[in-house]
Amino acid sequence: MHATLPLPTSDVDLFADDVLHDPYPALRELREAGPAVRLAAYDAWVLPRYDHVRAALADHERFSSAHGVGYEDQFNAQMKGTVLASDPPDHTRLRALLSDKLAPKALAGLRTRIAALADVLVADAVAKGGFDAVADLAAVFPVTVVADLVGLAEEARGPLLSSADAAFNTFGPFNARAQASIPFISQMFGYLNTVMVPENLRPDGWAAAVHQAADRGDIEAASVVPLLSAYVIASMDTTINAIGNTILLFARHPQPYQEVRAEPALIGPAFEESLRLESPAQGFFRRTTQPVDIDGITIPADTKVLLSFASANRDERKWERPEEFLVRRNPVDHVALGYRVRLQPGQGLARLEAHAVLGALVRRVSSIELAGEPVRKLNNVIRGMASLPVTVRTERQ
Repeated sequence: MHATLPLPTSDVDLFADDVLHDPYPALRELREAGPAVRLAAYDAWVLPRYDHVRAALADHERFSSAHGVGYEDQFNAQMKGTVLASDPPDHTRLRALLSDKLAPKALAGLRTRIAALADVLVADAVAKGGFDAVADLAAVFPVTVVADLVGLAEEARGPLLSSADAAFNTFGPFNARAQASIPFISQMFGYLNTVMVPENLRPDGWAAAVHQAADRGDIEAASVVPLLSAYVIASMDTTINAIGNTILLFARHPQPYQEVRAEPALIGPAFEESLRLESPAQGFFRRTTQPVDIDGITIPADTKVLLSFASANRDERKWERPEEFLVRRNPVDHVALGYRVRLQPGQGLARLEAHAVLGALVRRVSSIELAGEPVRKLNNVIRGMASLPVTVRTERQ
């Protein structure tokens, strides 16, 4: 008889405050513990290594999203029937509702408008000499763009940002952050049910397209607001934090920033490297539909499994010098925005927005320095800052 090896188990609490401040030592510990690790603090497992996370993202038959992609069943139930909480063929059908709005051709038509908006916003911020790169830039731009694409009136945009942050908190365990977010979630759904009615929306926006799908019978009428909220939240929060994270990396690493300034074609690769190094969505849960073997470790059926994008994107087995910010690396195969069928529907828009803001910044600013300590925004799923005070210099200074 062969001796049964003990299952890799860790006491790491990935949702504790100290770990959320700096998750990378804990994630390294999980990668070293095994290819699949039981989390003793939760009724769940985690996949911490790149190859297994990427494979699970492409394997909806064994790693299902249909029960939701958060930890708590009570919150997963609210996601049911959205793009996030579905598997093919339902997932494919739901993605198709806005596929024409997010297709490369449609995004190409937005490029000039988005670049002009970014240019004005960055010029106003840079003119101050010092500003908060989150409050004055990263948090303003995607909200403006997405709300415009949805077809929301100007006065309807204010509550969207706090709602997005709160929604991602509920994807983790029912800790203090998730509990504090519940009122914001209730307000969001109440608010969207009020404003997301056809008479308040532009006929060419995302919201109108989803309402038309309900009118055709493609989706249930009750699914309209949950679907729209999922699109809006994912389209805003990921982009906001990705832009903020990139500006922080530029401020902390002046030499790579100068490389990008000297060679603006590196804006795209630098942004991909930022997504890899500081994944804005740290990971989502799946549920196994059958026992799954991960390099000799068996995860039982009907088990919650966290796919750790943040850990996969720093896996030493995949990346050389994974802790470094290398703007020439161009890691286009990172999993920060998903993979294959689970690739985020709005990833093209996120890149378009980020390239516009970062490009406008690089053209104007010769150096970026921290003007104070960045304030980390602790969220169960999203990694970003609440505040990022910077001082900038231009060529004329």
